[in-house]
Amino acid sequence: MTLLDSAPLDVLDAYRTCEFVTLGRDGTPLTWPTAVRRREDGTLLLSTSLAFAQKALNVRRDGRVALLFSDPTGSGLDHAPQIFVGGRAECPDAIMTGPQGAEEYWQMLFERQPHSRSYLAAPMRRLMDWYYLRLLITVTPEQLTVRSPLQPLTPPEPGPPSPLLGAAQLARFPTAVLGARDASGAPVLARTRPVATDDGFTVVLPADCAATPGPASLLVHRHDERLNHMHNALVRGQLRENGDGWLLVPSKVIEPMGSGRPTDAIRVLRHTRQATNRYLERRGLQRPRVQWDEFRKLSALARERTNA
Repeated sequence: MTLLDSAPLDVLDAYRTCEFVTLGRDGTPLTWPTAVRRREDGTLLLSTSLAFAQKALNVRRDGRVALLFSDPTGSGLDHAPQIFVGGRAECPDAIMTGPQGAEEYWQMLFERQPHSRSYLAAPMRRLMDWYYLRLLITVTPEQLTVRSPLQPLTPPEPGPPSPLLGAAQLARFPTAVLGARDASGAPVLARTRPVATDDGFTVVLPADCAATPGPASLLVHRHDERLNHMHNALVRGQLRENGDGWLLVPSKVIEPMGSGRPTDAIRVLRHTRQATNRYLERRGLQRPRVQWDEFRKLSALARERTNA
């Protein structure tokens, strides 16, 4: 028996993404969407490319992490319960150039995100090799909470745009995921509906989310049924008590994939190559060669399974 055995595993496995939070250098919970594969030993496997290695660097500095399965888009589930997992993560510094040790993870990605198979074509390899240079993160769960399905929300009354930092990004989504810390400093997560005020965003948290005042963030993200057309934004700030509730006072907005402008794709590709190069240069490493043939084999298997 493992801790995850007490969760609805069919629901957890059906989620296409989850929200994953690590602690930044200054202690701020930094949350981003990611794909996760449950292993038979009760651990959770995820990965990050060298181009977006901050999650790995955070884990190596402080292994306390949390995951929230709360967006069932693409899962085929109706009224799916939310699943919160808190635990410890490890991330070796070995750069994975092939799928070895994570074959099921990669096959899952190729099945659920068909457009990623196109990155294996010869014309795309020079642009997209960073996507396959990965660091593996393993999470050992230590805490599990199953929450009720998110209730349908009535759209907010339209009003004038708020000048509050981050309001434009949050207003495009019905809900957001709050990343905060509990009394021990460990990260916690909860999906909530932020409401912009003159002073910040008010948030209502479930009773089992033991957030405390301090650095915090609000994540919004979306993807379609095939993990395409992704967008995400993170609003960082300070979480304060506000009467009987909570208030997040924003200080910074991060949109790693851009805000939807046509030029964003070019900027992101330039960033990924530069960030990958920096990661390697700082460690005195040559750019490894991706094991394209091994990935192509898994891609072919995924295509056969999805076409069966």
